[in-house]
Amino acid sequence: MSSGHQHSHTAPHDHDHDHAHHGGIKGWLFELFVPHTHDSADSIDDALESSVQGVRALKISLFLLLGTTVLQFIVVLISGSVALLADSIHNFSDALTAVPLWIAFILGRRAANRRYTYGYGRAEDLAGLFIVAVVALSAVVAAWQSIDRLVHPQPLHNLWWVIAAGLIGFAGNEAVAVYRVRVGRQIGSAALVADGVHARIDGFTSLAVVLGAGGVMLGFPLADPIVGLLISAAIIVLLWGTVRSIGRRLMDGIEPELADKALAALRGTPGVVGVERLQLRWVGHRLQGTAAVTAADAPLSAVEQTLEDARHHLERALPKLDDMVIQATAARP
Repeated sequence: MSSGHQHSHTAPHDHDHDHAHHGGIKGWLFELFVPHTHDSADSIDDALESSVQGVRALKISLFLLLGTTVLQFIVVLISGSVALLADSIHNFSDALTAVPLWIAFILGRRAANRRYTYGYGRAEDLAGLFIVAVVALSAVVAAWQSIDRLVHPQPLHNLWWVIAAGLIGFAGNEAVAVYRVRVGRQIGSAALVADGVHARIDGFTSLAVVLGAGGVMLGFPLADPIVGLLISAAIIVLLWGTVRSIGRRLMDGIEPELADKALAALRGTPGVVGVERLQLRWVGHRLQGTAAVTAADAPLSAVEQTLEDARHHLERALPKLDDMVIQATAARP
């Protein structure tokens, strides 16, 4: 005897990570640039609301970054610094990286169809991959510019204006980073967290301009390119954690803690004798999966009740689960 039961719901899910907590300076750096997401079970009501939250975060942070760029450009006009002009153009281009993620959140709301039977949630992970590529490219460009400045030193002018522009860039990017990472944690979006990390990296790049200008004021003209090289190296090293997070999702990887919770919920259901198969995967910031359980030999109605109980157990164990298909076979005597 077998019975198939499909369940679709929109309650939010827990998002546990197989990460290690680091202490001291290393832990602080990892929390800044490789933040993990601890989701509140009641923070987002459903998939639609989580997408709305994500789009709202992107809108606000996009306009905040554009405002930061405008302020920096005003400083460029006052100081006449070509370096600051390049930095403001860089921040403007970085602000536009929110656009593909914005499109991905909108696509994620579209219903599944005959061609995309699982829907469009995977677009969010692809946008995250694009963001990672942009961050890596920006690190390479920054390193190249720093090396060029080492080989061909150039004097800095209007250093106080340079410092002001760097502080403006840092403040704007850090505000965006805090906001994006917080919302990304709430809705379980690795792509939005990655975009927040991107903004944080850009903020520290702007802060490096301040440190470099300070070094020049103290009589060390090579401080600016040296600091730029150090930050470029740090970006590449710390970006690896974000690459792993996005790459795991694209490969349908799942945190072991989530699978353990699901297994415990199914095995703890009265009438379930064993769990033959359990599959979970992320699609954007939502979980989907299938399970095959062995049910105690009983009438069909009793098996259906067992599946219903198993569904409720999974809802409590994984509150943000989006879709789950559970099948049951009768235990052999």
